Amino acid sequence: MKALIISLALVMTSVSAVPTMAADAVYTSWKNNLAVGGYDTVSFFSGKPQEGKKEHSLGYAGAEWRFSTRGNLDLFKTNPEAFMPQYGGYCAWAIASNKLAKGSPKHWHVEDGKLYLNFNARIQRRWEKDIAGFVAQAESYWPAILKD
Repeated sequence: MKALIISLALVMTSVSAVPTMAADAVYTSWKNNLAVGGYDTVSFFSGKPQEGKKEHSLGYAGAEWRFSTRGNLDLFKTNPEAFMPQYGGYCAWAIASNKLAKGSPKHWHVEDGKLYLNFNARIQRRWEKDIAGFVAQAESYWPAILKD
């Protein structure tokens, strides 16, 4: 029994000694390096999100951004920060709660010219009940939350 306790203590010590890695500034899936799940971030501002195409792609901020048209790609290039989702595409509600979670291009909202993504429909409804309040909270955590 004593040997088991010592073994567990050694395992716990080695696990806690493993450094944690900072999160990427732009959320991408572990399966690929696509920003916004491969959706054309410019298209959200027209109210009709479109999936991006590989032939209209650009590497920016450590991620691959895809666009449905060459025109949207060119527009993004003129001012990427204007079209990028807030909080790097992480779930805006989660950021406001001082947590990191993936944002989904299926659950989005444009407010005051800024694109916000949320994790799912339930979280999206919660977010929409107090957008200004959640934005204020999220701003207090972003981008420092990436270093935790």
